This record gives sequence, structure tokens and C-alpha cells, in this order.
Amino acid sequence: MSLKPIKTIDDVKDYLYAGMQLEHATIPTYITTMYSIHPDTNLEAYNLIRVIVIEEMLHLTLAANILNAVGGTPDMNKEGFLPEFPTYLPNGETDFEVSLAPFSHEAIDMFLEIERPAKPEEEHTGVRLKAVNPSQKKYLLPCLKDENDQDVSYYSIGDFYKAIEEGLEMLCDELGEENVFVGDKSRQVTPEYYYSGGGDIVPVYDLESAKEAIRLISEQGEGFEGGIFDYEGELAHYYRFQQLKLGKYYHKGDQADEPTGEALSIDWDAVYPIKVNAKMDEYPKDSELYAANLKFNQYYKNFMDKINTAFNGKPETLIPAIGGMFIIKQMAYEIIKNPIPGQEGVNATPTFEVDKVELLSDEELNVVTPQHG
Repeated sequence: MSLKPIKTIDDVKDYLYAGMQLEHATIPTYITTMYSIHPDTNLEAYNLIRVIVIEEMLHLTLAANILNAVGGTPDMNKEGFLPEFPTYLPNGETDFEVSLAPFSHEAIDMFLEIERPAKPEEEHTGVRLKAVNPSQKKYLLPCLKDENDQDVSYYSIGDFYKAIEEGLEMLCDELGEENVFVGDKSRQVTPEYYYSGGGDIVPVYDLESAKEAIRLISEQGEGFEGGIFDYEGELAHYYRFQQLKLGKYYHKGDQADEPTGEALSIDWDAVYPIKVNAKMDEYPKDSELYAANLKFNQYYKNFMDKINTAFNGKPETLIPAIGGMFIIKQMAYEIIKNPIPGQEGVNATPTFEVDKVELLSDEELNVVTPQHG
């Protein structure tokens, strides 16, 4: 069964919107695991995850740039953009779920599934997976369809973006590049509006720059041409996470699954025992914990709105918006360090249920977002 190909500009916009959802969906799960680590312990693991979070924000921005370039509209405020956890990724993978979970061997295994490289024998084509259990449908983000309107999946994020690249190439051949890349160039986030040690922002104006942005996203996740490093020579996300699983660093010249570097010290017990995929209604409504989680969800919704503003014609606001990550960290710790009343040995988790709260300003929330990351 062949997948439904990208045939129209609207198809490309749908894929790119799903790409934005995908990139953003990784951020809550990565930072929840990162903040579950006891402060001042496991610094190597903490910093490894932190750098990947920064690069996921870069990937989100690149996906928004491509969407803007083809005349689409990034909309992070749309209901369902941030899924309810546990969830499936919006490239259709249903063989694993993405959860909000503490730092553990199981969490690292989940991260490895998220960042998994394409299988060598696959030529960047979609892979049909088994039907989704109806009881799990509420967790399923908008996924792709085949020619018979059946749910389908791409095995890896790289496969998914390869489909976007091939769709853009086909449309440029068919319609002319100037009729595909029709977006307002002033909406592009350019390098002066973003800082990251994990690669530069690629403003997208044409097919060549779109392919460069896609290359950066794909290779940072799974490596370059089957190798463990990306084109810039940095270790890909999959292999960075694999270092935590194997307890050893990769060095230049190493082969996949065979790091030869020094040992990576990990204390798997220096972790708050947070509840996996906790929900807001599990916290007593008259408790400080409920109030703290409610404020967290409201602020995260506010944070998403600021990022959305940057992607919709005000790129100069992106760096100040990302400064909100410091507030998110502080609020998350106030939740994670507390046991859930009535659940012995189980700590609370930020729930990221943004669709259940109203959008409030910094002033209404009585917070001051730092102006620099």
C-alpha cells in the first residue's frame, strides 16, 4: 500500500504543521525528565538533555520558517497543538508512546525511539503500522493517510522530513519555484533573532534553503548518511542519548553502538519519583500543589503564545520569548519536589494541560520573564 503523496501546497502545509507539532511535543517530555533529576547531581546527563532541548527549539523554528515560506501560518495556539500525554508523535508512529516521565532507563529508551535513525533498507518511504486501538485514539495527534484513508506512519523523523523535501521538489517542478515559495520574507526568523550553540537558523526563501533547513533538522536527530555525527560534526541526538544508556561517551571515529570514550557517571537514584503522565485533576483543588500546577499550565500557554507571535511576523520577539524557559524551570521545580497528597512515595509532575486553562499575560500571572536567554 503506497502512501498518499504530497500533491498540493495545502498538503505541504499540513505536513509542516505536523512537523511543528512533532518538534514541540518533544520539549515537555525532555524537560520533565531533565527537571526530575535532583539539583546538583547528574550534571553530565542534565546538560546533555538541556542542549538537545535547545536544538529542538531550533528545529521548531526551522519548521515554522519553511511553513511561512510556502505561505502557511504557524498556529501554536490552536487547540490540540500540544497533545495530552501520553501521546503519539504526529508523523504517525504508534509503536511507542511519548510520556512525561522521570529520569530512568525507561525514559532514555523512549528518547531513543523518538530520535531513531531511518532503517537502511528503507528508501525514505512511509511504513504502515498496525491499526491503533480505539481507546488510544484520544492520544493520537493528526496523522497521515494513505490512498484509502487509512492511518499510516513514517518510521523515523528523518523519513517524515524526506517526504516533505520530495513533495517540495515535485511541486517546484510542477508549478515553478516562484509559485511555491510565496511567503512574506519578513516573517522569517533569521540568525540575529535566535541564539543556539547547536546550529544556525536557516531563513527559507526557496527550495535550496528549505532543503538546507530540512537537512539540519534530520541530521541533528539521527546523523549524516548513516553516521553518528551530523554534517557539522556534532554527535546526533540519538547517539547523545545512547551515551546515557551505554554509560560511555562517543569519540570521533567511533562506530554506531560502540562508543570508546570515557565513562559517563550516572546516579539513577538521584531522581524525584514523579508520577508518569499526571493530570491536573489528580491534585486536590484546594492545595498549593494544584495552584502551582495551574499557574504552570497558564504560564506555559503564555510561553507558547509568545513563540507563536515571533513566528507570525514579529521575529524580533523570539529571544525574549525563549527567556521564559527560566520561569518554566523554576515553576517545574516547585511542583516536582512535592509529594502528591494521598500517594505515598509519588511526587507531582507538571501536566502541560494548556487547553484546559485560559491565556493570561505575564502581568496577570505576576511573573517577569527574563529578556535574555
